[in-house]
Amino acid sequence: MTDSAGTLGPGAGSSASGKGLIRRRRRRRLAGAGLGVGVLVLAAAGAGWAVYAKLDGNITADDAAAEELARYEKDRPTSLVKGAQNILLIGSDSRSGDGNGQYGRDSGTERSDTTILLHLSAGRRTATAVSLPRDLMVEVPSCLGPDGTRGEPVFTMFNSAFQKGGSACTIRTVEKLTGIRIDHHVVVDFHGFKDMVDAVDGVEICLTKPIRDKAAELTLPAGKVTLNGEQALGYVRARKSLGDGSDTDRMDRQQRFLGALVNKVQSNDVLLNPVKLYPVLDAATSSLTTDPDLASLRGLYELVRRLRDIPTERVQFLTVPREPYAYNANRDQLVEAEAEELFARLRTDAPVAVAEEVPQDSATKNPNSSGGSQEGADDRKEPYDYDGYGDGHDGKSGAGRPDRPAAASPAPTFRGNTAAHDTCD
Repeated sequence: MTDSAGTLGPGAGSSASGKGLIRRRRRRRLAGAGLGVGVLVLAAAGAGWAVYAKLDGNITADDAAAEELARYEKDRPTSLVKGAQNILLIGSDSRSGDGNGQYGRDSGTERSDTTILLHLSAGRRTATAVSLPRDLMVEVPSCLGPDGTRGEPVFTMFNSAFQKGGSACTIRTVEKLTGIRIDHHVVVDFHGFKDMVDAVDGVEICLTKPIRDKAAELTLPAGKVTLNGEQALGYVRARKSLGDGSDTDRMDRQQRFLGALVNKVQSNDVLLNPVKLYPVLDAATSSLTTDPDLASLRGLYELVRRLRDIPTERVQFLTVPREPYAYNANRDQLVEAEAEELFARLRTDAPVAVAEEVPQDSATKNPNSSGGSQEGADDRKEPYDYDGYGDGHDGKSGAGRPDRPAAASPAPTFRGNTAAHDTCD
C-alpha cells in the first residue's frame, strides 16, 4: 500500500527486501555450486594427470639399444610394407629385481628365456607370433657387451645374444637371421610376467592331465584351471618334468598360454573398464623396458589401439621351422626352405596360416610346417587378395621383389594354433 505522497508503505518495503535477499542467497548458492563443480573437475583432472604421469613414468626406455642400433643402421633390413610392424618380445631370465632371485641361482649373466617375433599386418587384421628357440644355432654379430668391450662375431646358441649385448644384439641377430626389420622391442622379466597375470585376475587354461612338478612347485588338476601369476610362471617355464621335456613342448605351452591371456583380456572387458584397466596398465608398464618410441603410454596406445578388434582366430602362434642341429641333437637349426618361406611372407606382409596338425599331403613332411595346403587357414577359400589383406598393399607394390610371394599364391600352413584354440575341445 502507498501513503498520500505515493511512497511505499512498510509492508511493501519488507516484501521487496525479502525478495532481494532470496535472490542474493540464490546467487551465492549457484556460485558455491559452480565452485564445487570446478573443484571436482580440477581434482579429477589432477588425479587423471597423476595416474597418467605414474604409468608413463613406469616404462624404462632402452636408450642404449637405440644408440647401438643407430650405429649399425646401414646394415639393417629396410621395411617393405608401410603400416606393417614387427615387434620383438624378449623374456629375460635375469634374477635381479623384485622376487626374481627365487627362480634359480644368479650366474651373473642374463639370457633371453623366451623370444617371440610378433608381426602385425598393415591393416591390423592379423597378428602372428613366431617363437624363436633359445637353443637355435645362429650367427651372432659383433656386439657391444655390458663391460663396454665389443665381442667378435660367433656361431652359437640364439639366447646367448642377449647375454653378449642385450636387446640390441638380439635384435641384430634376429634381423640377420630373418631379413625382417624389427620396428620395436619389449623386454619383460619374471616378476613383470607374474604381475600381468595377477592384474587380470588369473588366466584360464585347459590341462589334458594333472601336473605335479616339484621343481616348479606346481600341482594342478586336469581340466580347466585358472592360474595365478606364480603358477603361470611355473607353467610356461617348466621344461624337464612337463610334456616330453623338450624346449619344443615348452614353446607350445607358452603359445597356448599367451592365447589364453589374449582371450582373457578381450572377453573380460578389461580394455573398457578403468577399474580393471588401471592395475593391468600399472603391472604392464612397471615391468617393461622398450625402445624409446614405445616408452610412453602414448606410444603403447598407438601400438595397441587397433589390436582390440582382431578376432582371436586371427591371433596365431607358431614356432620357426627347425630340426635338430646336425652336430648336436640338443641344439636346433632352421629347416631352411620352410623357414625362408615364413620369413619372406612376414617381410612382405603376406598371409600365413596355422594348423595344429600339418596335413599329411603337404609338400613338406617336416613336423613344424607345411609348404602348400590351406587347410586350417581360417575361412579363406580363394587365393588371398593382397589389396584386402593390409592397407600397405596395392596389388602392385611387390613387383620386382624376388622375395615377395605371388599375390595369387595360397597361404602356406605352418604347425601352430590360434588364440581361439581350446585344448579341452
